[in-house]
This record gives sequence, C-alpha cells and structure tokens, in this order.
Amino acid sequence: MRIEYDLLGPREVPAEAYFGIHTVRALENFPITGKALHPELVKALVMVKKAAALANMKIGGLDKRKGEAIVRACDEILAGRFIDQFVVDAIQGGAGTSSNMNANEVIANIAIELLGGNKGDYAVVHPINDVNMSQSTNDVYPTALRIAAINMLIPLSETIACLQEALQEKESEFAGVLKIGRTQLQDAVPVTLGQEFGAYSQAVARDRWRLYKVEERLRQVNIGGTAVGTGLNAARRYIFLVTEKLRQITGLGLARAEYMMDVTQNADVFVEVSGLLKSCAVNLIKIASDLRLLSSGPKAGIGEITLPPMQAGSSIMPGKVNPIIPEVVNQVAYQVMGNDLAITLAAQAGQLELNAMLPLIAHNLLESIEITKNVVSVFIDRCIKGIKVNHDRCRILLEESYALLPALTGHIGYQNAEKVAQKALEERKSVLEVVKESGLIDDQLLNRIKDPYEMTKPGVPGKGDSK
Repeated sequence: MRIEYDLLGPREVPAEAYFGIHTVRALENFPITGKALHPELVKALVMVKKAAALANMKIGGLDKRKGEAIVRACDEILAGRFIDQFVVDAIQGGAGTSSNMNANEVIANIAIELLGGNKGDYAVVHPINDVNMSQSTNDVYPTALRIAAINMLIPLSETIACLQEALQEKESEFAGVLKIGRTQLQDAVPVTLGQEFGAYSQAVARDRWRLYKVEERLRQVNIGGTAVGTGLNAARRYIFLVTEKLRQITGLGLARAEYMMDVTQNADVFVEVSGLLKSCAVNLIKIASDLRLLSSGPKAGIGEITLPPMQAGSSIMPGKVNPIIPEVVNQVAYQVMGNDLAITLAAQAGQLELNAMLPLIAHNLLESIEITKNVVSVFIDRCIKGIKVNHDRCRILLEESYALLPALTGHIGYQNAEKVAQKALEERKSVLEVVKESGLIDDQLLNRIKDPYEMTKPGVPGKGDSK
C-alpha cells in the first residue's frame, strides 16, 4: 500500500493502482450499480485531458516535459491500456467529480512512471495542478459526455439506416403478396405485405434522419468555462485553443459554446437526444409487435409470415418456437423509455449554475444509445432478413374475410354488399363464393378487382379510375 493525502486526511491506496486517494474515497462512497463509466465516456474524458495538456503547453502554462508525459499517458489509454483503472461507479454524487479525478489520477500516475518516478509521487506530475490545469469537472464532464454521445450516435444512425434498407428489401420482395389489412385488430381492407413493410421503413427512415441530425446539437462544448462557465482560472488563449485541439483529436466538428454558462448548467440537449431515442423505441416496438402478431400460431394464430427460428421455445411444449428477437427488441425499447424518464427528471433537477445529476444522465443516455444499436443489429440479422411469407395463409384469410367487400361495393352497391356479407356468414361461405353464385359480377370483372394492384391503390378496383 501507499499513503496519499487529501482534504480529509491520509488514506491507503493499493500500491499497484494507477488511481489515487480521490478514487479510493469514491469507491467507498458509491457502491451503487457495480458498473464503471461507459468506455466511450472514459475515452472522451481522456481526449479532453489530452487537448487541455496540449493547449496549456502551447500557451506556456504547463511545463513541456510534464505536458508531453501527460499526452503520452493519454495516448496509452486511448490505445486501450489502463481501462481497468477507471473504476468509479457510473452513478455518483458530485456532478462527475469522482470520474474527473479518477481520470486525473490515472493519467498523472502513468505520466509519473513515464518520467521515471513512482506512482503517487505527485511532485513529478500532479493530478490537479498539472493534469487538471485550466479545467473543472463542470466543463470537462459535460464536454466529454457530448463527445461520447456523438461518437456513439454516428454508428447508431448507420445501423438504423441498415434497418431501413432491410425493410425496404422486404417491401420489394413482398410487393405482390395480397393479404388482409386490419384496423383495431379487426378485418379491414386488402393490402399487400409489401405495403406493410414499406410503412415500417418510412417510420425508421424518420428515426434515421432525426438521429443523424441531432448530433449537431451536441457539438457546442463548454470546455474552458471551468466551474460555472465564466472561465475563471483559464487563460483566454487557452479557452480558444483547447477547443481547436479537441477538434483535432476527436475529428468532430466541435465548437466553443457562445454562452458557456448555459451549457454548464442546462442539460436539455440530452433530453432532446433521449427523446429521439424514445421515438425510435416507439417505432421499434410497433414493428416488433406487428411481427409477433403476423407470425403468431403457427396453426392457431394469424400465421401470415414466418420468422426465422432462433432457438427452441419451451421445456414442456415440443416443437414450440417463440418470436424471441421481436421480444428482445421490445424489452430494449422499454428500457430506453425508462432511461428517458430518468434523464428527464435528472435534467430538470439542475440548480442555479450546475446540474449535479449529470452522471445519471450520462449513464442512461449512453446505455440507451448502445443497447438500441445492439438490438437493431440483432433485429436485422436474426429476424428481418429471414422473414418468409406464407402465401396460402394470406390468400385463405383474405378470401374468408369480408375484406373484399369494400372493393366490390363500388360495383354492386352498399346494400347488396351487406346482403353478401350476411349470406356468407349464414352459409359459412367465402365472400367470393357468394358473389359468384349471386351473379352480381362476372368472372372477368371479378378477376380484375382481385388484382393486387387494383385492390391496393386509389380508386375503385376494376374501374380504372385511379387517376
């Protein structure tokens, strides 16, 4: 063990640990979730520290030898080393101070060893005086969260685009499959299976666009604003330079916030992002739930489509295969909705110049982005791509329903259509059988009316008046 000191006195720190006394106290204070910071947030914190070191060296505030060691330490972490040293719980008091100090200590101790010193010898490189120079948790943590969110939203948007494409492929594949449409779970009018998948793809297209555009809202950062956004203890040259360095390191179009106090105290942008994730979750639930209904059975349900079988479904019912992929999609979507509520409550709980609940926002927002991306990938590969249509089932359900009657009404009139429906019910016959027997429509016209393209476009089927 080694002994380190802080405001509260001495504390033992494991000799092999790269973190220090502030992290040890955080481990004691916050045994909450058992989950450390999201790796993307750790990466973003380290990027901020690297940018700060480069900017402070450039203006002459940070000794070059120390600064270069700090930069090298950051590069080591960004290369994947020392991630296990970021150990504080994701949910913590202090507005993210424990996470900031965890990063400061790990970077400092790596830099100390690079300069030939021993961990804990902060005379060589100090976590606060050197690594945290010109910074505060209150500009570091929100900036890092914005960077992490952007870096995760970009691949999520790309994954949503892949879902849109997969649905469009099914739209094309099923374009000629005529089936019964349903409103309020009751028989309605004919549609094509392709049209149903086309509607899904349109909804997902909106999600793709919204998530693609929202990252623009996250580009304004308050790094350089320090404690409350006024820039106290940060040189003016540093404030402008650190954002430039951060742009270079991240490759993102970051910009210094015009009013840094606003970005420091207000978290509404994260609510906006979360709200769009919730919108996406709503659409995923609708699609997944529809697929469960359409594939239900296979004998006693709707059974119009077959989902790819992924695993045996029961330990007591042989042959049962459950729609497990749509089910997991729904569960993830519910989690995203729950996270959105937590983010909303945390964002409105900010007080005066700071929001102390930012760690909860970070934990839930990054989780929502990650699990949405993961489940959409699974949805595409293990469900959507393998969906097959049961042609006979679609035909039988359509012909045995009243769904053809609205298409016939324009030819035989509403009252005759009612009589056909009543007779079909009484004699347990299909609508087509009754219509043929009645002689109300000749076979040639009936065949034109039954054409999928006639039944599922504007106008009266068989009259050629869709224009």
